[in-house]
Amino acid sequence: MHTIKVIAGVFLMLGAFLLLGRWMGGGTSSALATAAICFVTVWLVAAALNLWVGVSRAGYPVADEVPYFIVVFAVPAAAAGVLWWSFSRS
Repeated sequence: MHTIKVIAGVFLMLGAFLLLGRWMGGGTSSALATAAICFVTVWLVAAALNLWVGVSRAGYPVADEVPYFIVVFAVPAAAAGVLWWSFSRS
């Protein structure tokens, strides 16, 4: 259940990045594409921090946490990648 909540929250974060990119870039496609790429960078750091907390504080083994890290990072990153591709083509 935690994984689903995290992914849902991250999609909200992606939306916030896109709104910020639209506001700062005047709504151009290149600004939205840049916002999507910035999101992926920030999300990689945040997902790695989530992995670290799961291993160091919750006591889960790394082997148990890595599959969750991959899913939690990859699903929103793939969505951001599709948005980046879409915005960079227009």
